[in-house]
Amino acid sequence: MLKISLRTKFLLALAAISASLTWATLFVVRQRVTVQVRGEIARGLETSVVTFRSMQRHRDETLQQSAALLASLPPLKAVMTSRDTATIQDASAMFWQLSGSELFVLADGAGRVMALHTSNPGFEPAGAQESLTRSVASGKPQAWWYGNGRLYQVFLKPIYFGSADDQVPMGLLAVGYEIDNRVAEDISRVSASRVAVRYGNRLVVSTVSSQQGSQLAQALADPQSARDKPEEIELGHERFLVTSVTLSSDSPNPVTLTVLRSFDEATAFLASLNPWILGAGLIAVLAGGILVFLVSTTFTRPLEELLEGVRALEKGDYTFPLHARGGDEVSALTAAFQRMRLQLLETQGQLLDAERLATIGRMASMISHDLRHPLTAILAYAEFLSNGNLTEFQRKDFFEEIRIAVNRMTDEISSLLGFSSKREAIHPEFARLDEIVQHAIENVKILPEFQTIAFTYSDPDECSGWFDTGKVERVLMNLLFNACEAVCPVEGKIAITSRETKRGVEIRVTDNGPGIPESIRDSIFQPFVSHGKEKGIGLGLTVVRKIMHDHGGEISILNTGPEGTVFELVFPKVERNEPEAQAPKTPTVPGASR
Repeated sequence: MLKISLRTKFLLALAAISASLTWATLFVVRQRVTVQVRGEIARGLETSVVTFRSMQRHRDETLQQSAALLASLPPLKAVMTSRDTATIQDASAMFWQLSGSELFVLADGAGRVMALHTSNPGFEPAGAQESLTRSVASGKPQAWWYGNGRLYQVFLKPIYFGSADDQVPMGLLAVGYEIDNRVAEDISRVSASRVAVRYGNRLVVSTVSSQQGSQLAQALADPQSARDKPEEIELGHERFLVTSVTLSSDSPNPVTLTVLRSFDEATAFLASLNPWILGAGLIAVLAGGILVFLVSTTFTRPLEELLEGVRALEKGDYTFPLHARGGDEVSALTAAFQRMRLQLLETQGQLLDAERLATIGRMASMISHDLRHPLTAILAYAEFLSNGNLTEFQRKDFFEEIRIAVNRMTDEISSLLGFSSKREAIHPEFARLDEIVQHAIENVKILPEFQTIAFTYSDPDECSGWFDTGKVERVLMNLLFNACEAVCPVEGKIAITSRETKRGVEIRVTDNGPGIPESIRDSIFQPFVSHGKEKGIGLGLTVVRKIMHDHGGEISILNTGPEGTVFELVFPKVERNEPEAQAPKTPTVPGASR
């Protein structure tokens, strides 16, 4: 699991909070500016529409006055009296130039086109005749004519014989101006917007790019859509606010003016503002991080010292220096920890003293109990020897009993003295293992209570090696004594086997006893651990483990249960020609030298 210091947590928290606040500020600013810009664009579109309508009214009045003036000119009336199309077409050219219009049409009283003049070619007489017929049928003095991709705003004025009061028509005059790119640019410049003019669902002219124009035509495909309220559309990855004005609602092809203002252009400054906001946020994070680092040191340094004190206490160091500065909670915690440490040290000393006294008392009790029997036997047999009526055989028998008792006391005392130093020197020599095992068996079988137990020994490999023979014999005797006390005296069987393996020399001691009780299996090699034994102070296996470690070997329990117990001894392999000075030496294992 990843460990993060308190100071790092402070810095990460500040970075997260600063980043969140920066993002939230940027988001709020963007939203507010977006709403403000949208409102300004909408108001600008309304102003543009009002400006266009005002300009359109001015142009309409000018064109109507021009048409009325031309229709009342006597020379024009004289030309119309000729009723010849060619004559009227040629003679009307000067009147067209005089009008300054881009479309000039003269028709007779039946509504037939007699003359057609346009500033740009493309508008054919047939289209003019069709548009004129439709306009006359509508009865309106103003109309929109479309033909061959060109759109004109046209004003019609009757031509009368004599004065207009006589109401005797002799023809019809139509003058108009073309809605072309120049007009669209004028409208765009006056309205400070981009514009597009549609005739029905056909886009006639616009001030947007050709790609945007095709997308705009698709977006505004509904010819009945007035879009009198601003709405947002996207053209070529650029967003626009759009509003439309219906110039003519003639079905099926109404004329619509669409005014567009770029939303992205209006909010472009916000995009340029983002790096500044992000930079300010980054500076705030760095400045805040430095500030938090400096401030957090005031809080974390005492905690770090306290943590080091806890780690030192964990290692047993009760003298690690701690300084309680100030009167805050951390200082109070440090002072409380110091008091606790002192109390713990005092309590530990008391517990060690109590445990030491208890151990001494226990050892004294066990030693006095275990040495009392050999001393009693020595005293009794010594009294028997003082009797002068004993035979030589009886004297030897009593002396042998005294020797056995003395040897047992010597072994008990040697076992205790073996724990007086951390490591007892061993003196290895090259020896045969079968001799050591046989001698250990003989020393155990001397005791009368163990003479009925069956001992077997198997050594197919005729093992030999570098051993401290006396200590290895003590190891085997301790294991054999434990096995003898565990098995039944009548049916007891103890088998010793030895062999050479890759690990070295292995010795197994197997008995058919009831097994080691589960309550002491985990602590069987610890000092003073025994169960159901009449003799011994619980140091036998502890001594065995220590001697094995001194030889660089190990002891383990291979199996234990109702069928018996198997102990395994492993001595490391040593070459036959290895000198005594190079005999195996390994560090003493903690706990084995207590």
